[in-house]
Parts: sequence; structure tokens; C-alpha cells
Amino acid sequence: GLFSVTLFGPWSDSAGRRPALILPAVGMAMQAAVYLLVMYLQLHVAYFLLGRLLSGLLGDYNLILASCFAYVADTSDKRARTFRVAILEACLGVAGMLASIGGGQWRKAQGYINPFWLVLAASLAATLYAAFCLKESVKQQKPAKLLTLSHYKAVYRLYTAPERLSSRRKLALYSLAFFLLVTVHFGTKDLFVLYELGSPLCWAPDLIGYGSAASYVAYLGSLGGLRLLQLCLEDTWVAEIGLFSNISGLVVISLATTTPLMFTGYGILFLSMAATPVIRAKLSKLVGETEQGALFASVACVEGLCSLVATGVFNSLYPATLHFMRGFPFLFGAIILLLPAAIIGWIEIWDTNQDYSHFSEASLSPADD
Repeated sequence: GLFSVTLFGPWSDSAGRRPALILPAVGMAMQAAVYLLVMYLQLHVAYFLLGRLLSGLLGDYNLILASCFAYVADTSDKRARTFRVAILEACLGVAGMLASIGGGQWRKAQGYINPFWLVLAASLAATLYAAFCLKESVKQQKPAKLLTLSHYKAVYRLYTAPERLSSRRKLALYSLAFFLLVTVHFGTKDLFVLYELGSPLCWAPDLIGYGSAASYVAYLGSLGGLRLLQLCLEDTWVAEIGLFSNISGLVVISLATTTPLMFTGYGILFLSMAATPVIRAKLSKLVGETEQGALFASVACVEGLCSLVATGVFNSLYPATLHFMRGFPFLFGAIILLLPAAIIGWIEIWDTNQDYSHFSEASLSPADD
């Protein structure tokens, strides 16, 4: 998927967003079909990899995210872009919450096979919607070869173009902040259930379900909070408040020994997802209209790497620290989040100084000089 998204993403800047939305939806439908065949025919579990391979070759989940965010960037002005991106982020949370609650109950009642028919139907519905209902957002489409290295070079040029030194630095710094933030998000999310199952919490399945739903509510809380905070604050400070919410919530969860304290931690996380849409929007504003696909393809790659790093680091850290502090990985995540907070704050200060210096130079008269 990492190689596919960096191929299809820049290609969509010329060929259009609709093909880049149709292909991964088809791939996920094929994956669901393979899964159903494996379950009905009781084939060896290795055949599941065939479904993952087909989906990965067509861009998988990462390409859907990249294409959707690029579509929003195409169809929104810079002032409204942060909130539009936040709506997409909230859609991820709502979908995850519904799937977590509904899918678990369905599997419990009817087994694994029937829920995958819904997965297949949803993927096919997304394919048909992108093919026949969605309006193309790329204004100047032009024929473009797909299998060429120029698409990979387009992603590379975003971070290396010498004529845009200032933008290049900001792209790199915002990408680093995004990488750290999403790595902590993925890493801690993987551990919540293990942490809740163990002593002293010892949660039953129903409480775990409520905890999962509470973690997804943060997407909606962040959307509403971002909209309200934008009325009186710049996007940078909204991101900083979101990071503070994330850090505080993880610290409380790391020390939680009772159910009320654990849910208090979930409650403090209600603005924790406000920082990611701000970073995505700021990245989008640093590149041109014809580079949105390449940009969000690189962001999707960063997300894919976040998943790999988070699994390796946090899943190894949890058993290694059980003997002295069960919640240490959450505390470690909170400490890591201080870095993106510092990066975003430093960029804002640097931008302010740049604007002030330009204003001062423009206001100088020859006599003053």
C-alpha cells in the first residue's frame, strides 16, 4: 500500500480524484470477497494474504484517505479547509464507533461470515458512488501515464525543491509532528483493551465496549471543539489545546486504578483529535493546487509508517514495563507528544517573526534608512 499510494496519489493530480477513489474501493471489495471465499470453503488462513495483497496493490485504506483529503483540499478555500478536514476526521471516528459496537454484537450473534457481507456491500457501494455520483474535483484533467517513476519524483520534490526553502522546512517539520502524534495515537489505542482487561481494572466485555465507544467520541468532541475554538483562536492554538487534551488524558489513564478514573481520562481526551486536521490543513496550504494528491499520498505513507512503528514500540514497551508501572506506555506517549507541541509552537513563532520583519522592512523610508 505504501508504494501504491505514492503512485496513484500524484497520478490523481492529473487524471482526477475519482479514479483514485474507485481503485481502492474495488480493492477492498475484492479483499472482502476473498475473505468470504476462505471462510465458506474453509481454506487455509494463508489465503487471507491474497485478499490483503489485492487491496494493497490498489492502494488500500491509505489511498482512500489520501484521495478524500485531496478532494476536500480541491473543493475548499484555505480559510474553511481546516474545518472541512476535521469533518472527514470525525467521519472516521463515527464509522469506527458504529463498526466497533455493531460489528461486535453482530459477530457474537451470527459469527464472522455475515458481517463480511456488509463489508463487501459497503465497498461496492463506495465504488459505485465514486464512479457515478461523485463530481470530479480536479479542474484541469489531462492524460497521464500511470506506471512511471515521475509520480514518485513528485512526492520527493515536495520536500526537496530548492526554490521553496521555507515551505520545504515547514513541510518536513509538520510531517515530523504528524508522525509523532499519529504514532502515539495508534500505539496507545492498541493497548487500551489489554490495559482494561488486566488488574486492577479487570473490565468485563461490556465495559470494554463502552470504553471503545468513549475513545471514538473524541472525534466528535474534537470537531465541535475545533469549530468553537476557531471563533476566537488561530488554528495553531487550537492544535496546541488539542495536544494538551491528549497529553493530560494519557497521564490520567496511565495512573488509572479505578473505572471512574479511567473514564475520566477518556473524558479529558475529548479534544485530542483536534491537532491532526490542523496539521493536515497546514500541510495542504503549503503546496499548490496541482500537488494536493502528491502531498496527501506522502501523508498517507507517514500514517502507514506510524502504524508499523507504533506496533513495534508500544507493543514491546507494555510487557517490558509491567513490573514497575502498567500505565507507563501511556505516560511515555504523553511525553512524546511534547515534541509536536514544541514543533508547532516554534513554527508559529518563526512565522510571526518573519511577518514582523517584512512589515518593518516595508515601513522603512529612505530617511529612516
